[in-house]
Parts: sequence; C-alpha cells; structure tokens
Amino acid sequence: MTPADDRARGRSELLRLGFADVDRAQADLAALGEAGGMLLAMLSRTADPDAALSGLVRLADAVPDRSVFLDAVAGDEGTAMRLLCVLGASAALSDHLASHPTHWSELTDPTLGSTRPAAYHLRSRLLTAVGADASAAEPVASLPDAEAVDALRVEYRRLLLRLAARDLAHDLGVDDTAAELSDLAAGTLEAALAVARARVGEAAHDVRLAVIAMGKCGGHELNYVSDVDVIFLHALRDGSSLASSGTGNQGPDETAAGQVAARLAAQLIRVCSDHTAEGTIWQVDAALRPEGKAGALSRTLAGHRGYYERWAEPWEFQALLKARPIAGDLALGRSFVEMVTPMVWSVADRPGFVDAARAMRRRVVDNIPSKELDRQLKLGPGGLRDVEFAVQLLQLVHGRADERIRPPTTLSALDALIQGGYVGRPDGEALHRAYSFLRQLEHRIQLHRLRRTHLLPEDERSLRRLGRSLGFARQPDVQLLEAWEDHRREVSRLHQKLFYRPLLTAVAQFSGDEARLSSDAAVARMAALGYDDPRAALRHLEALTAGVTRTAAIQRALLPAMLQWFAEGADPDAGLFGFRRISDALGTTPWYLSTLRDEGEVAERLAHLLATSRYCTDLLEREPAGVKLLGGDLAPVGPEALTEEMLATAGRQASTDKAVRSIRAVRRRELLRTAAGDVLGLTDVADVGFALTRLTDATLESSLEVAAAAVREARGLDAAPTRIAIVAMGRYGGFELSYGSDADVLFVHDPVEGADAHLAASYAKAVVEEVRRSLGAPGVDPALTVDADLRPEGRQGALVRTLDSYAAYYAKWSKVWEAQALLRADAVVGDLGLRERFTALIDPLRYPASGLGEDDVREVRRIKARVDTERLPRGADPAMHLKLGRGGLADIEWTVQLLQLRHGAELEGLRTPRTLPALEAACEADLLTRTDADALGSAWRLVSRVRNAVTLARGRPADQLPTDPRERRAVAGMLGYPLDHVDEFVNDYLRTTRRARAVVDRVFWE
Repeated sequence: MTPADDRARGRSELLRLGFADVDRAQADLAALGEAGGMLLAMLSRTADPDAALSGLVRLADAVPDRSVFLDAVAGDEGTAMRLLCVLGASAALSDHLASHPTHWSELTDPTLGSTRPAAYHLRSRLLTAVGADASAAEPVASLPDAEAVDALRVEYRRLLLRLAARDLAHDLGVDDTAAELSDLAAGTLEAALAVARARVGEAAHDVRLAVIAMGKCGGHELNYVSDVDVIFLHALRDGSSLASSGTGNQGPDETAAGQVAARLAAQLIRVCSDHTAEGTIWQVDAALRPEGKAGALSRTLAGHRGYYERWAEPWEFQALLKARPIAGDLALGRSFVEMVTPMVWSVADRPGFVDAARAMRRRVVDNIPSKELDRQLKLGPGGLRDVEFAVQLLQLVHGRADERIRPPTTLSALDALIQGGYVGRPDGEALHRAYSFLRQLEHRIQLHRLRRTHLLPEDERSLRRLGRSLGFARQPDVQLLEAWEDHRREVSRLHQKLFYRPLLTAVAQFSGDEARLSSDAAVARMAALGYDDPRAALRHLEALTAGVTRTAAIQRALLPAMLQWFAEGADPDAGLFGFRRISDALGTTPWYLSTLRDEGEVAERLAHLLATSRYCTDLLEREPAGVKLLGGDLAPVGPEALTEEMLATAGRQASTDKAVRSIRAVRRRELLRTAAGDVLGLTDVADVGFALTRLTDATLESSLEVAAAAVREARGLDAAPTRIAIVAMGRYGGFELSYGSDADVLFVHDPVEGADAHLAASYAKAVVEEVRRSLGAPGVDPALTVDADLRPEGRQGALVRTLDSYAAYYAKWSKVWEAQALLRADAVVGDLGLRERFTALIDPLRYPASGLGEDDVREVRRIKARVDTERLPRGADPAMHLKLGRGGLADIEWTVQLLQLRHGAELEGLRTPRTLPALEAACEADLLTRTDADALGSAWRLVSRVRNAVTLARGRPADQLPTDPRERRAVAGMLGYPLDHVDEFVNDYLRTTRRARAVVDRVFWE
C-alpha cells in the first residue's frame, strides 16, 4: 500500500471518528506523537473531537513538562477521559487550562467521579483563595484587593473544572450538578463578602449581613452560568460603635447601619460581577428585593416584614418559595425565612392568585422576541419555566395544608407531589424525564462558552457538539432536535394536564396510577383557579364524568383542557355550568363529543365563549346544535343568501307562525355566528354592525313576505292592494346595530292603481302588525322588537302611511329633529320602487339646499342639552355611560349629524347614514382636522365595541360600563386586554372618550 493510500485511509478513519477538519487533526496528532494514537479512540467519544484534540495540543504546549504531561494522560484512562471530555465540550474551560496549565492535575484525582465535595469544603477553598480564615465567624480577605478578586476567579474556575469533568465523563445527574453549582455559588458569595468586608473596613464589623439566595440558587438547582438572585438582610450588631444621630433614647442609628449594609452588599455584587484580567464569575442580581431596583439594597427584618405584609404582590411570594440563607450571618437569614414562610404558604388564599400567576407567565412569553421563541429552552412554550411554573402552582395551592410537598428544588418537589397523590406517577415521571433533559441541554449549551444563554443554537456544528455531548451517536444534530421537540410537546401536554386532570379524581373513578385528590384538596384547587363556588363546580364535574359510558370516558378526556380554558376566562363557574347544560342536551348525540374530542379548535372556542359571554351561552343553550358552527368560518353571511334561506325554510312550513319561527331560528343561528366571531376577536366592530343590520334586513324582508301572504289568504285577496316598504331608522338605518338594539323603522305603503284607499290602508296595517307581532312574540329564539315610534306624530300617529301622507306631513309639520332623524333613514326592505321614491322624498329635507339656519342650529343644540340632562339615568356616572356619557355615542353622532345637516346638500360624501364614512367625508372636506376626525372615530369604535361587549358579557343590553368585576373582566378580555389589565382598559376608555369630548366641545358646541 502506498503512502498516499495510508493517508487516504487515515483521513477516512478520522472522518468516521467524528473529526471535521481532517488536515488539522492529522497535524495535531502528529504533534502529540505516540500519545496521539493512544488517545484517538477517547477523542472520538468527546462532544467535539476537533476541539478536544486542538485543546490538548495547546495544553501540552503550555504545561511545564510536555512529555510528563502526555505520558500521564495517555497512561491513565480516567484522567484522559475527564480531560478530553472537558476540552471537547467547553471552549471556555479549554482556554482556562491553557492559561492555568497546572490545573489539569485536578482531573487526575481517582475519586473525582464518585465523591461530591461538601459545601463546607468548597466554601473553605474559596475563602482560603482570598486569604480569609474559613473558621472565622466573619471571614475577612487578607490578600491585596485586586489579587484577592483575581484569586477568587481562578479558584472558582478550578472547582468548576472538577465539576464539569465529573458531569461530562461520569454522567453526573443533572440535579447533582445543579446542587453542586449552587454550593459553589454559596462559597463564592461568602468569599466575595470577605473581600467586601476588607473594602468597607472597620464599619463592616458593626453590621450583621445575611445573603438570602432566591430562584435557582435558593432551590439548589443553579445553572453553569446564571444570574444569582439574592436578597440582602441586615441587623445592627450588639455593642456596635454606630451611635444614634437623633435625640433622646432612640437607640442605635439604623440609617447608618443600612448605609454600611448597602455598601457591603454593593461591594459583594462588584466582586462577583466585575471584569478583570481573570474574567468574571456571574452577575449577582438583587432585583427581587422589596420594591425591586427602586428599593433599598438591604433592609432589616422589620423592614422586610412591613413590606411583605402590606405591599408585596403574589408573584413575590412565589419567588420566596425558594428563599434560603446562603452566606453571611446564617442565623439572621434563617430568621428571615421563618418570617416569610407563613406568608408564602398563604398566598394562594388571595383572590385571583392563579390568574395573577398565569398573567405573569403570559407576560414572560409575550416578551420573548419572535425570532427566539422556538429556540428558548427556558421561557418558551414547553420549556423549563412551564415545568417550574406548574410545580410551584401545585405547591402553593396544596402546600398550605401539606408540608410534605414544600421542597424548594423542582425535581424534589415533583417527587413529593407524586408521593402525595397530587400528580399521577406516569405523568410525574414523564415530566421528570423531560425536565432533566431540558436542564442537561441547557447546561451543555452554557458550558461551551460559560455564557448565560438559554437559546438552542442554529448552526449544524454546535448542534452536533451538543447532540454528541448528550450521547446521540448517529446524526447527533438530527436526533437532538427530535428529542428537543418531543420533550417540548410532552411538557406542554403535561403542563395542562397536571393542574386540571387530578380534579376529576375527586369526583370520578380512575384506574391505574392517576393522581388522586381528596375532596378538600380539589375544592382548594378549584378556588385557586378562580371558581366562586368550587363545590358546585365539582358537582358539575361529577355529573359530567360519572359512570362507565363512552360519553363519560370522552368527557374525562376532554375536561382537563376544558377546565383550563374555563379558568382562563372571565367567569369559570358560568363556563363549566354552561358546558354541563349543553352536554346534558347533546351528550348522546353522535357528532357532539367526537367533534369536541377530534377538533381541538371547536372545544377551545366553545370553552372561551361559555366562560366569557352569557349572550352566546344563552343562544347555545336554546339551540345546542349551534356548537357545529364553531368548527367553521365565523364570517357573517351575506343578506341575499340569508333571505333566500329564510324564505325557503319558511315556505316548507304548514302555518304562518311556524314559518316565522323558522325565520327566527335562522336569525338565532346567525346571531350566534356573529357573536362568536366578535367574542373570539375575529370580526371588526364595523363588520359586526353591518352583519347585524343585514341580518335584520333579511329577517324583515322574509317576514314581510310571509305576513303579506297570510293576510291575503285570510282576506281572500288574489293580489296585494298596495305596495309596502320598510325604512330603517336610527342605528339600524346607519348599519350600526348592536346585539340589544331594536329595529327602528318607518312603514310606508303606496296603493296600486285603482285600489280602494281604505282597503289598501287596512291591508298595509294588518301586514305590518303581523310582522311586529310574529317577530316580537316570546319563544325559544331571540325576539326582534320592530319599533315605529319615530314615525310622524310618534305613537299617536298612524302606524303606516302612504307616500303622499309622508310628503304632506313633512311639507307642513316637520321639525328640525325629524330632519336629523331622517339622516339615518335607509329604505331597505319591501317594494324597490317605493323605497326609491321615499328616499327621493326625504333627501331635500335631511340635506337642505341652503344648509341649516342659525335658529335650527340652536334648536339642535338645545335638544342635545336636554337629552344630556334628562335622559341620563339617575345616579349614572357621565364618564362611564356608553351612549349619553361624555365622549359617548350620542356626543359623536350628534356632532357628525350637525355637519351633515349643514353641509350635506353640497358635499355628496356626507350623504350617508353611517357615522364613520360621514366622519371621513367631513375630514376630506376640511370640516374636521385629521386629528379631530381620528379622535371621534377612535372613540366611536371603542364605545361601540364596549357596548357590544357589555351585551355579550351580561346576556342583556346595558349602556353603562359594568361595575361587576367579572363582567368588566369579560368586556376587557373581548377588547383584547389580559384579564388582569382591567384598570388599563378603563383608563384607555376614559382617555379616548375625553379626547372625543374635547372635539365635540369645539365642533358641536363651538
């Protein structure tokens, strides 16, 4: 075989062993001589063989005696494996060894893989490194300051090197790795405090300072590189030289003590965080202290107690779940933990605790940059925080009565929850595996550069290195990504299931190893979820899941997800109760449960509607088959298709009443479609008004035809003696109907040529009365009130008039308010020719050629002032009234209508019954500035949305912003606000209407 063949075979072998840069690998192996060949097999088992080999060459060049070093490494398999694993996985530790080559000997210890160093041993070595007496009660560094700071970093890396070797080469459990990192952090903080005492000087001896670890460090589960979260606590030492600066016998000067403590704490933070020639360690973060970064750096025990008793938010107690004294005066630290522990375990009693905790979690996810969301190990969906969040919630809810489940470490707490029956064993073990994998992956990512990161890298080489470090041999990058996605999905699934599925065990029998909650525990959990009547909720669950039928089995599979969605809504009790009633009506229907089970979007939409909107719930309870709608397109259907369907279904009925009921049934279905799209945020407010208006058009058109046919049959008429049209008025005419609106109309008829006038009038009256009666009659479908009070002479006038009668009345008696009302007139139903003639009749009246005289302008303003003072209900808050309040609908619409009356004749764009197009036309004609038009338009849209949302939430119309907290949360939620941001919603509402009112004052009232 030729030398070329040998080289080719050598290159092929190196590629097979995992080397990427074969030329450099051959050169490095040659530089190592015989030792290179002996170590080749071990190099192939490292995370990155190229990095391990080049790191080994660099270290061999740096050690005092190269041959002794290579012989020692090649001759001891344990040493070689530990060293090469570190060099292949951590570029940062490889750099450290190159800078401090004697540290490689730390990895020759044969007990390294089997013995975990005690926390006191780590503390002692770190204190000794800065020249402090580890046996002293309050060690003080004796080395010169800069030397001590660098020595601390070097010793920290030396100990970290030993830990990384044990982790990589000896398969150290992720919980053991995290615990040792936490102990190492504790010793580092103690040594940093010793340096801080030397910096502060004699005053440091007057103050007792305790360092309380929080977060992962407090829970003994620290990462390789992580901010170390702490809280500082101080007390004045007995016999202190600090004297009171006050008068009388006020005692020692607590202000001076606080200043000294703050100096100590600040110096400790700097010692760990500053960059020197030896790099840095990690950031010490005290932002979890009372009042955060705005608060004092250290407080006394009494100061902490006052804050936590009066001001602390629920999330702050959740953070204290892991608090433990870690450095400084440990006795003082234990006093702090004893003080806050009862507060921690009572926080779940606070109203809305779970809502607040979930809101905090949502904010974390929302703040993740979109480009990082799918690579976030810690904060992203299915990440570490989801596991920790679920475990902590279960602890806080049930740990009040069960001290066994209070361990601060996530995996220990999860095990305790399994043993206590709060989490099923299969689910708990699956979550344990997923969490351990994610934490180990996080460790490997951080270990490479010793940088604080939680992002999965994107480049192939990094993914290969990570995959190999975790034991994936074949296509390690592909296997790593598959495992990562599998564990993410499992965490997301279990995150939902852990909190909700065990509730079912309190009311139903399960086989296997499911979690089993006692009744009291289930009640506590339901209360924490926001159920006002948790015992009633459990009765609903029992009714839904009892028995061994297929229906009960499917319900048991559905309810964990449904319960979560209910709990995320404004009214979980209503959601669950509505679901029970619908399930009672449809439970045996073949399509119902299978649809919810197989089409997740339908189940989620249903849960959201039931827990948010009483209006939608009422419609679904009247016709549960409406659930089918939720799986399809919720965009409103056009009026032509609706009219055609209504007439077709009415034509198949045997009587007039049944025909109208069939029309109302179609209307009910379309109301549900529109309302569901509105609640789910799929339909714009202008489109909602348009859809409701067109639905009313179709309802009146088809009902008018049915009523006319019935009257002709009853009177024995072969043909109608008159033509009939219906003119939409008010919000109906403006395409701005809301869910609770009546249909304001005018009825007009025009006798056919040669018809008897009396017969025509009698016929028209009978038809319109039948329309009003049949649509307004009580029934399972929502009634439609057809209101004709805006007709000439009001309720005293004729219900239906001829076109000539309208013309005569308007010519002789019409007032300016009637012209204003006709601005919203839209002849939309009935005979087309009659509709067109009516529109031609009223156009000169509502758009007067000469505009509006000053007397008429004053009259409009006088009427508006009277409406404002007389129509506003007694006791109503003018700032919160949607229709008549400041900047409300009436203010905006009257302002637009005054502009239409004044300028409609000359500006074609103003000749529209719709508010928003008229606003835009006024702006284009320079009657309004763009800023003023936008202020009015924004307020109109917001108030209209709120008005619709109030009806949807309450199930009945109201013109006042609700005061009931649940209804107000539901309204805020429908407008896109998180349920815990209700105050923000109210403030936005007040600000928007206040701006609109300022425009109304300038434009309408001048």
